[in-house]
Amino acid sequence: MAHRTAPLGVEELRALVASGEIDTVVLAFPDMQGRLQGKRFAAGFFLDEVLEHGTEGCNYLLAVDTEMNTVDGYAMSSWDRGYGDFAMHPDTDTLRRVPWNEGTAMLIADLAWNDGGPVVAAPRQILRRQLERLAELGYTAQVGTELEFIVFRDSYEEAWDRDYRGLIPANQYNIDYSVLGTGRIEPLLRRIRNEMGAAGLTVESAKGECNPGQHEIAFRYDEALVTCDQHAVYKTGAKEIAAQEGMALTFMAKYNEREGNSCHIHLSLTDAEGANVMPGADGHGMSDVMRHFLAGQLAALREFSLLYAPNINSYKRFQPGSFAPTAVAWGHDNRTCALRVVGHGRSTRFENRLPGGDVNPHLAVAGMVAAGLYGIEQRLELPDACPGNAYTADYEHVPTTLREAAELWENSPIAKAAFGPEVVAHYRNMAQVELDAFDAAVTDWELRRSFERH
Repeated sequence: MAHRTAPLGVEELRALVASGEIDTVVLAFPDMQGRLQGKRFAAGFFLDEVLEHGTEGCNYLLAVDTEMNTVDGYAMSSWDRGYGDFAMHPDTDTLRRVPWNEGTAMLIADLAWNDGGPVVAAPRQILRRQLERLAELGYTAQVGTELEFIVFRDSYEEAWDRDYRGLIPANQYNIDYSVLGTGRIEPLLRRIRNEMGAAGLTVESAKGECNPGQHEIAFRYDEALVTCDQHAVYKTGAKEIAAQEGMALTFMAKYNEREGNSCHIHLSLTDAEGANVMPGADGHGMSDVMRHFLAGQLAALREFSLLYAPNINSYKRFQPGSFAPTAVAWGHDNRTCALRVVGHGRSTRFENRLPGGDVNPHLAVAGMVAAGLYGIEQRLELPDACPGNAYTADYEHVPTTLREAAELWENSPIAKAAFGPEVVAHYRNMAQVELDAFDAAVTDWELRRSFERH
């Protein structure tokens, strides 16, 4: 793989620190939920000590629940093992400015144990391993993620204090593709677009979506690891910018009973010369590689759903007629299918429509690559495309609950072969932690349903 130019070079950083323009450096890594966790360093100390030697972080950061509670069941981190540290090594290819925080730069870290071995259950390491397997065949994955969110006029603190009830969406009605609707909050959208551009992301466009207050900002595709890192930076940055504007936004998969927040993931493969290997020899149709790769997606889709839909809430998106898929099917430019083939010639690619806005992109793309490699290795044949409405056709159903997805993942021979037993057990436990917490909770729905009438 060719070496990439970072959005900000190390020598540029040294000059900016010397001039006083940069005084803070953030070093962070994506956790199991796809959030950035790490430290803010005084810039001089970072350059003198951390850049070369790295830093440490408590290994419980990959063994807690969403609310950062320590939980049982993780082999790599526990009270019995003393909750020690792992090392955080800066990846200088990810160095960038953070325009929404004054005087700040950021890098993504790779995690390692004190003996230098990789932390195999870390999301970034999981993706790296699958990309290495793909590179052995001479291919590079090109990926784009399309991430939706809902904007509210309330601040995050106001939303918390009100138990997230009665929030005011930034738009009152469906503004899908509406220029007037996006204009209502263009100051916020413009800040996000421009400041992401200044952070090294290539912004394409912004558009309104269907749910009141729902929007999408699209970025240009890139190599898989780059896209996933940028996705994590974008989610963090968009929330921070919204907070600075006294507003809040959510990427949760299903905020209410209307349209959920999706994160459609587009993927194609290129060869050593950078040519797309997905189209057929004459530039039309699909190559054998693409057919096998896509067949692998179908074969592993149910077993890998935990990677695409990692939370209890994720599965509430999968409703008929909702533009979120329910059928394990593929089609040509068919939005009723889980997998949608789009583009032609050098733009030929497929789209995985399962993930929601809550997805961890590193894990989801690792799953897509591993599924595709399975299809190539087994030379799987691609079934016929769905020509019509996949919601009403006779196809296997995507998992309907996190419990079902977790059981499929745990018992998946494809997952065990691709990721290894440690990774399978680690993320099975993550799902069980969420299930146990949900099973113990009394919801608003239960109170409204039962308080007086039962």
